[in-house]
Amino acid sequence: MSDLHTAAKRLIEAETTRTSCAPVRDLIGDTDQDLAYQVQTLVTSARVENGARVVGRKIGLTSRAVQTQLGVPSPDFGTLFDDMAYTDREPIPLGRFLQPRVEAEVAVVLDRDLDSETANVADVVRATDFVLPAIEVVDSRIAGWDIRITDTIADNASSGAFVLGTNPKRLTDVDLPATGMAMEARGAVVSTGAGVACLGSPVAAVAWLARVSARQGTSLRAGDVILSGALGPVAPVTSAGSFRARLSGLGEVTAIFTEGEPA
Repeated sequence: MSDLHTAAKRLIEAETTRTSCAPVRDLIGDTDQDLAYQVQTLVTSARVENGARVVGRKIGLTSRAVQTQLGVPSPDFGTLFDDMAYTDREPIPLGRFLQPRVEAEVAVVLDRDLDSETANVADVVRATDFVLPAIEVVDSRIAGWDIRITDTIADNASSGAFVLGTNPKRLTDVDLPATGMAMEARGAVVSTGAGVACLGSPVAAVAWLARVSARQGTSLRAGDVILSGALGPVAPVTSAGSFRARLSGLGEVTAIFTEGEPA
């Protein structure tokens, strides 16, 4: 078995057994992103073969501070599956995660393909059907969040789940760079930020993803949900309870975590 397949097997077993594993950088190194994406592809293919349906993508590492922390010059991305999707205020069983954290984002939903290697912001604006407030639940199969860039990419960009608001807005009706965000838990603010923190604008982040995806032969498609990146710091989820994110101009969305295992 190749090191790539061994790395993928380690991550798949961690997901299946809900038992965290060692980092995979011992197998693929800690700098080669191409190898890491090959592992991610193997993990994605295994999920699809087991019946999961791809519904979109997520963009990670859109914060310059986080990029500096991991020593990388650009974001990363992962795949969203149908069984990761939750609606505003729908119960989310904590038992499906290992070490969850939440972050507030703007979800961009496409109504046409973005398949150009030179896609720009104008292309994204034309291709967007609507935007929604979202909360992403990030999770890591790597024990203790002991990750480098190759670990998180291989682990589907540390994807866990996502919650979408239910009141769509037209992109042209919202000033996304100026969108302010505040997320609360138990009456206390746990994260604040703004759209400008996401590569200058969530639209710019989606344009980046469109270019990279087209070059890899996995272009963004009509109907895809794109989580465009965190607007502020992540907050840990340590017990059952709710997190409410308010995004100016977009409304709010609430993630409600419950004790127990997924059905």
